[in-house]
Amino acid sequence: MKKNILVVALIFTTVLSAQNNTCKCCADKNSEFDFWVGTWTVTNPDGTAAGTNVIDKIQDNCILRENWKSAKGKFTGTSTNFYNNKAKQWEQLWIDNQGGSLHLKGNRVANQMILQTDEEKNKEGRPFYHRVTWTLNEDGSVRQYWETITNGKDITVAFDGLYKKTE
Repeated sequence: MKKNILVVALIFTTVLSAQNNTCKCCADKNSEFDFWVGTWTVTNPDGTAAGTNVIDKIQDNCILRENWKSAKGKFTGTSTNFYNNKAKQWEQLWIDNQGGSLHLKGNRVANQMILQTDEEKNKEGRPFYHRVTWTLNEDGSVRQYWETITNGKDITVAFDGLYKKTE
């Protein structure tokens, strides 16, 4: 009988300690980019279809995973987005089917998530970096605005898309 009580007590203690494990990615910082979670249709500024994007939370809410598909289906890409507790910033790792990749870093400011790459040199030896801004609009849509900034002042818009939820 004492053995049975001991076994039950051990099982009960194990269950309780498992329930007390704290969620590693449940802080407010980890949900700052949740406005981007969903299934989206994306349009260009002229209203034409740019593509579709599915953003979901994985790995116990520690990662936002993006799966992009262009309207013509020829360009696809995936990103992982996470809050880096050590660096105190958000990071995105983007890889696409054309061999492109980006590593963006930054933080949320008001209703915007603003991430950018480190500066590097282009073919002409001029310094440049990419900056991508996601803006949460009042109607729940999201604008993604991707700029390439050269010499600290020359801005080229690489992408300007309006996200509207499909679900």
